Amino acid sequence: MHTFDAQSLTARENNKLLIGSIIPRPIAFVTTLNQDASVNAAPFSFFNIVNNHPPMIAIAVQRAGGKRKDTALNIERTGDFVVHITDEDNVQDINETAAPLAYGDSELSRTKLSLLTSTTIKTPGIKDAKMRFECKLSQMILLGDVLDGADLIIGEIVTYHIDDSIYEGDFKINPHALQACFSFSRK
Repeated sequence: MHTFDAQSLTARENNKLLIGSIIPRPIAFVTTLNQDASVNAAPFSFFNIVNNHPPMIAIAVQRAGGKRKDTALNIERTGDFVVHITDEDNVQDINETAAPLAYGDSELSRTKLSLLTSTTIKTPGIKDAKMRFECKLSQMILLGDVLDGADLIIGEIVTYHIDDSIYEGDFKINPHALQACFSFSRK
């Protein structure tokens, strides 16, 4: 058995242990509105359920070199966002959105994904996703220090959108039809 004092490890060493052991991690594909009303889109693998009544999810948005990411800034400013479940049909397009771009540049322009108007919030969703959640910001918690921290976003789901191909009725999702993608440890 190997034992490590987490406080004495670097951020990279801690990350390697976490992403190598907490698996699989679902990939949230998040859309938000930029200040100029263009749509920001980005994938996040630090994502999960935190409550079922009201339904709530959490996404940890890691800072890059001490800089907060557009997703966190936009959610803090607008108070809403859409989370899409990444699946086998859209994973390649979603990977394209992970490229670092200047604020306001559209990640979606690198893909074949299409936008559609949300039902209850201002931020649009992705038409091509089999499962999406329209969310309102419940809490945002700044974690860690300025350089290596994260923005923990807790969102309340206000509307579910479920494609007919994955919905079995009685509020059940067919996981085999959804074909959700997950993130595993990196080398």
